[in-house]
Amino acid sequence: MIYFTSDTHFGDNRVLRIDRRPFSSIKEHDEALIANWNDVVGRDDDVWHLGDVLSPRAGDCDLLLARLNGRKHLIIGNNDPPSTTSARQWSSVQNYTELLVEGRHLILCHYAFRTWNQMGKKSINLHGHSHGRLKPLPRQFDVGVDARNLRPVALLDLTAAKAGRGATDKVASPAEAVPEE
Repeated sequence: MIYFTSDTHFGDNRVLRIDRRPFSSIKEHDEALIANWNDVVGRDDDVWHLGDVLSPRAGDCDLLLARLNGRKHLIIGNNDPPSTTSARQWSSVQNYTELLVEGRHLILCHYAFRTWNQMGKKSINLHGHSHGRLKPLPRQFDVGVDARNLRPVALLDLTAAKAGRGATDKVASPAEAVPEE
């Protein structure tokens, strides 16, 4: 299975305040995001992280990535320092990529586009950066944790939500975002 996520901001106290994530400490935040990730992602799954992984002050990126299930691919975000982009645990690192997943042409970047390759042929733009605050265009999805109940999401869940058959596109309120135990 292939999953997508963005804007985890591990170790960055600012997300507790700015994004109103429902945790009393960054340690609690990080442990909840790790548990949510591993609850969704299996060891043999692929995860495309669309940037802003962890604070440079948060420690060794390879140690963090070793705690997360799956093969991890990085699309570089504006807050990803060289210590993140050069981590050995990444299967791939790039600024932008295009994938064919489940017969759908995907355009992956940290930033949302107003127009993208093969947009007229129903390609899909997956992005982060906006923390669930940007109104999407058709076939455009914010895969950041703030927009996805603090966990990675599969393409089918995104497209089912848009068609009204699955999880919502809305940003979870703090009460809804509390990780299940």
